[in-house]
Amino acid sequence: QVQLVESGGGLVQPGGSRRLSCVASGFTLDYYSIAWFRQAPEKEREGVSCINSSDDSIDYVDSVKGRFTISRDSAKNTVYLQMNSLKPEDTAVYYCAISRGAYYCQNYSPYEYDYWGQGTQVTVSS
Repeated sequence: QVQLVESGGGLVQPGGSRRLSCVASGFTLDYYSIAWFRQAPEKEREGVSCINSSDDSIDYVDSVKGRFTISRDSAKNTVYLQMNSLKPEDTAVYYCAISRGAYYCQNYSPYEYDYWGQGTQVTVSS
């Protein structure tokens, strides 16, 4: 069966760092476009970063560009989101998701993603 398991969330002070992990099982992660989404309280779910399956190109939304880094470890079938210089506005539940059909992952259409992790809470506060 296909499963995505996220971990790494928690409480961090502004300016701090955190690394999220998403371990895939039941399929090979390399064959899918991969995206991180987040949903803050009382806000809609939004895309954060993604890797295109077509050419392995990487995208970041403007709000996290230069601070976050997405990566994939094929040997461990795991995708990571390294978050640096965290701000209170980064507080959200973070989800990893995969898509076989999304040609441009940077569209960040939730409807194009086939499988989702359970989400992990990241709270940035002093």
